[in-house]
Amino acid sequence: MFKTAWRFIMYDKPKSIGALFGVVISIFLIGQQTGIFIFLTGAMANLVDNIDTDIWVVDNRTTNINALGQIDGRYQREIAMLPGVAHVYPLVIAGAAAKFQNGTSAGVTLVGSQAPAFVGGPWGLTSGTKNDLLNDNAVTTEVYDQAILGGIGLGSSFEISGKRAYVALQTKGARGFGAAYVFTTIERARYYGNFPNQKVSAYLVKADSGYNQDELVGQINKNLFGVKAWTRKGFSKETVNTVLSSSGIATSIGTLIIFAIIAGSVIIGLTLYSAATDRLKDYAILKAIGATNANVRNLILLQAAIFAITGYFIGLLLMEAFRIGIANAGVAFTYSFAMYIAFAVITLVISFLGVIAAIRRIIRVEPASVFRN
Repeated sequence: MFKTAWRFIMYDKPKSIGALFGVVISIFLIGQQTGIFIFLTGAMANLVDNIDTDIWVVDNRTTNINALGQIDGRYQREIAMLPGVAHVYPLVIAGAAAKFQNGTSAGVTLVGSQAPAFVGGPWGLTSGTKNDLLNDNAVTTEVYDQAILGGIGLGSSFEISGKRAYVALQTKGARGFGAAYVFTTIERARYYGNFPNQKVSAYLVKADSGYNQDELVGQINKNLFGVKAWTRKGFSKETVNTVLSSSGIATSIGTLIIFAIIAGSVIIGLTLYSAATDRLKDYAILKAIGATNANVRNLILLQAAIFAITGYFIGLLLMEAFRIGIANAGVAFTYSFAMYIAFAVITLVISFLGVIAAIRRIIRVEPASVFRN
């Protein structure tokens, strides 16, 4: 049957190429939009995911790392006294305006953590060590944000809130959701961001080895009023949910994926229906020599499967080229094995949905029609 299906495909090459093109475009668009969605959701909680701490303690109304409130600095001692707490580190996150030597300016998000541990970052350093931030006016900038940060590089000087700063370290991949992260010491973040000395944005809590983190979260939430504790995984998930629910990102990307599936199915359907109509006599001959409706249906489905498999692998090559290309611009993401399986299933669904009309048309063909003029 494969040989017969292949002959039908090669009989009308332009239509076969059209059907294959529909599969390739659909799977590429689906993979592209999925990749962008992965990157965006990763950026939403990038700060949570990359800071090495067990528990986050934030304002009790906060469900989003990108919109932290201020909490009292006296909570640090109260948290440290709870059983199961090994260390408590304050974190300051503040917005500020940066001005560069070329005359441009940009908003930055200051992330200040306590030296010498620097639990709150930075990460992804291209050179040097975190201790370089102990130098006067030292901050980090992100390599991939260089274009919006006046083109500054390692050793460059610029202004934050009208005060001098210089780039002592650069990160690669420490990007936020619409934020250009500038890491520094907690004291300097307060200085540049005009942040109150008696306030912090969050506390990073390290639990004692072997201590149940969920139990420690429960203790903090039970004993301290005005703050809320989260496990790192829980805060990351809640951040993504909050941002997605308050924006149209999921809806817009989901709509594009649905339209890609519909467009692929329509292209394949119209192409194969047209091809089937042109070859009604061939299918009638098959029926006349003993082929059943099931045989004919399986023949058309096999053609669809050939288009799906070929289109899937071509689409994967284009997706990988796209992924590698935008990764060089800092938009980095990876597809999981489960996603590749999902893409394969979607490709088959698109192809099989597209041939339904062709199958219904061919099944109605009478074998006797081959003897008519």
